[in-house]
Amino acid sequence: MMTAEEALEAGKGLTFEKVWVVMQDLSAKADQRQAELTQQQAETSRQIREIFAETEKRQAETSKQIKELSKETDKQIKELSRNIGGLSSSFGKWAEEMISAKLWEKFRELGYTFTRGGPEKFWEGERTVAQVDMLLENGEYAMPVEIKSVLTERDVNEHLERMRKVREQLDKRGDGRKLVGAVAGMAVASEVREYAQRKGLYVLVQSGDSVVVAEMPENFKAREW
Repeated sequence: MMTAEEALEAGKGLTFEKVWVVMQDLSAKADQRQAELTQQQAETSRQIREIFAETEKRQAETSKQIKELSKETDKQIKELSRNIGGLSSSFGKWAEEMISAKLWEKFRELGYTFTRGGPEKFWEGERTVAQVDMLLENGEYAMPVEIKSVLTERDVNEHLERMRKVREQLDKRGDGRKLVGAVAGMAVASEVREYAQRKGLYVLVQSGDSVVVAEMPENFKAREW
């Protein structure tokens, strides 16, 4: 920090003109700095506008893609619905074939002369004990048939349990007819067919537009409940 004497000594060489020049120079520098700041602000504003414009463009493009995807999804859902409807229709026709005389003729070749058939429910009081998709019957035999679009091993096991329940209900009615079982599927994997046959069930499969009894192994013997 200058002393008073030092400040006085330093100011001896100053004149109004010199001070005016210094002030003008400082003012010019301040104006230049302000211009630079203004330019920087203008550049920043321009960049922000560009960013907003690019963001809006991307949002518009994203919105367009979402709409197109939504249309495509709706189209696929409608197509899937039509396919499911077609499958249901095919399955319905196939099930109708199951209860036709053609199927009875196939079992007649195996020694079963069924005279009637249709869906059946077994009740105990007001409770449904067993529901059978189709029950083929005559005076000697009754054959509950479980029908699936795709037959699985679980379906086979469930039908075995269903056979047990039907047997109980027939016994309670005093119905001593022999009970044999069958499972049917529009699609049946070979391992599922073999599993069902090992359990003593007949397996019905689709063949063209008809239904046939699947080829049985030489040692096959239908189980009787």
